[in-house]
Amino acid sequence: MNVSRLQPSIRVAKPIVLFSKNYLPITRVNLKRAACLLITGRAEPLNFEGDEWQLRSPRFVLRVPEHIRLTLESAERTWKVPPVNRREVLRRDKNTCQYCGSRKDLTLDHVIPRSRGGQHTWDNVVTACASCNGRKGNQILEHSPLILRQPPRAPRHPVIAFAEQFWKETPPC
Repeated sequence: MNVSRLQPSIRVAKPIVLFSKNYLPITRVNLKRAACLLITGRAEPLNFEGDEWQLRSPRFVLRVPEHIRLTLESAERTWKVPPVNRREVLRRDKNTCQYCGSRKDLTLDHVIPRSRGGQHTWDNVVTACASCNGRKGNQILEHSPLILRQPPRAPRHPVIAFAEQFWKETPPC
């Protein structure tokens, strides 16, 4: 008989959303981490409608809801906008050409060329494949046959990005 089939796996459980002290969704944690936070008093359950798990021991029953909130008063970690370099631009653009969507022979392109007064900033640098970069050449975007798939922008704070994604995924009440 296989014992692993009889014991429920913690990995199967849906992740629990962890909120900061001021109710900003920070991240998702697994059931084990949520239980540790609740037992040590570092987090408290939030009474939202939804699923709930019960962890049982001979003397104790711990109820873990889908949403928990940190109780610790901690300074928010400072986050700096990363420097404009190849690695960070490729990460922001998800390793795809912003003109045609290709993932091969990627380079960096200045939307407004540096020779025409463009700066090396987050709002002016995009990922482009070698062929699109060659077609655009030293032209301003309006004078070239290419169209940007999305405008370039600086990366957002990871907590803000997670919060926006969380609220998009949460169904309306």
